[in-house]
Amino acid sequence: MVALYPPMGWNSWDCYGAAVDEKTVRQNADFMAKNLKQYGWEYIVVDIEWYQPTAMTHAYQPFASLVMDEYSRLLPAENRFPSAKDGQGFKPLADYVHSLGLKFGIHIMRGIPRQAATENLKIKDSKYTARDVAVYNNICWWNPDMYGTDTNCDGARDYYNSIFELYAEWGVDFVKVDDICRNDNNEGEIKLIADAIKNSGREMVLSLSPGPAKVSQAEFLKEYANMWRITDDFWDKWDLLYNMFERAENWCCHAGAGHWPDADMLPIGAINQVYSPDNRTHFTEDEQKTMMSLWCMMRSPLMIGSEMTKMDDFTMSILTNEELLEIQKKSFCAHMLKRKNVDGCEQITWFAPSTDGSAYYLALFNAGEAVTTISVDTSLLGIDVSLAHDIWTKQDAKVDGSVTASVNPHGVALFKLTK
Repeated sequence: MVALYPPMGWNSWDCYGAAVDEKTVRQNADFMAKNLKQYGWEYIVVDIEWYQPTAMTHAYQPFASLVMDEYSRLLPAENRFPSAKDGQGFKPLADYVHSLGLKFGIHIMRGIPRQAATENLKIKDSKYTARDVAVYNNICWWNPDMYGTDTNCDGARDYYNSIFELYAEWGVDFVKVDDICRNDNNEGEIKLIADAIKNSGREMVLSLSPGPAKVSQAEFLKEYANMWRITDDFWDKWDLLYNMFERAENWCCHAGAGHWPDADMLPIGAINQVYSPDNRTHFTEDEQKTMMSLWCMMRSPLMIGSEMTKMDDFTMSILTNEELLEIQKKSFCAHMLKRKNVDGCEQITWFAPSTDGSAYYLALFNAGEAVTTISVDTSLLGIDVSLAHDIWTKQDAKVDGSVTASVNPHGVALFKLTK
């Protein structure tokens, strides 16, 4: 099964926006293979506008000239991805990533390139052209590279089949499709994309972006996608992390093998590198632990956003905490227990059993601005446990009817409970 567990990897967006290049991808793949692969990290994903030769930052250049073949299919810009020369596309880069024991992914925008429609290019193995397929009033408001497609036209199916045929030839394992998850009329194109992946003959994780996705579409998304964004772009701001608790509560029941609500990337370590090599996350260490704990408890995919070659000891410690990461694979049915204010501090508790019944996971979050003591009565949970192992501090404590911890502002205490 594709995405049996929440996918774990690296994506270039938080660091390089639209300007990522091959050298950067290779150096991050090398780092992951050497330092993180053994902990389950495996995807290397090239984010937006790899086909745009003059991309420089997170900002887009409207109506820039894009690189594509005669069949309306976008190709990597060779000045940024030299191994794509002679029509090889991403195959050499994907082969390199695979040689490290990792998996390769790319970002695409939904639809067909506006440039292809303007030039009325052909669609491979189709009687239709790009102009026949394009819907001219269906344009992403924040990136004008593409037109939406007319899903009632067989040419749209031909187009999606043709691009995923190409991605299969390149060896792509993961495709993040943008401007589609929160789109009001997204189901037609999502179905075409899901079918095109099946028709390609290669397994690929289908990730839909950006959010927030609609909870009313949960069953549809679970049928056609492997992960979907439940938020707009998530950055290193406390208010965004605070708001994620409500989103996680709404979506956690829909997490399961092959389909994962996605809380978005992990803006940790050295991010926003296109603006300054000195930039780092604004999250405090406590906030980063809170983020990692919440993402793992709700079983969100985990995508590192940093320049990994600049990883510091703390960032490495949260990405290589095996007891934390095991929650992704060994828990199920995670849910919020309680959310209440105590002496001006908002306390949020989450709980999840392990799949084999041998343990339970308990997270005590402090969303307040002062240190607070959080306590959970284990007898009310209907569980018989005697030991609480703190996943962050590695300390053990006996359980005598309750689990109690003093928790820093914006922080968390995370426990594995056993008999």
